[in-house]
Amino acid sequence: MTVQLDSVPQGAEARTSTGSSCKTPCSVEVPGADSFSVTFTLPKFQVATVPVTVTRTPGDFTSPPTTTIDPNPIVAELQALGPVKKQSKNVRKRKPKPAAAPAESPFPEPEAAPAQ
Repeated sequence: MTVQLDSVPQGAEARTSTGSSCKTPCSVEVPGADSFSVTFTLPKFQVATVPVTVTRTPGDFTSPPTTTIDPNPIVAELQALGPVKKQSKNVRKRKPKPAAAPAESPFPEPEAAPAQ
């Protein structure tokens, strides 16, 4: 069976759990699986995975068998990654402040007593 794949924004790599892949918007052949998933990747966006359910209804003498794919088409809305903080290559190291000179005491030192 063929499934339609799309993403917002378009241009994502869409890979099914069955091994098929393409760049959105696109369509891929999926072997007769009961269920599978599609993973969408695009640089600068978070990876998104969409589970897909395949339902088969057996036919009888009045109606043919049917296969339903949910969701169809398979669309992922990709979320942008948050801003990446870049470290500047021109990081300047701060020079340590010179040690402060000892403060003068407001009280003068007593003069030495004359020797006797």
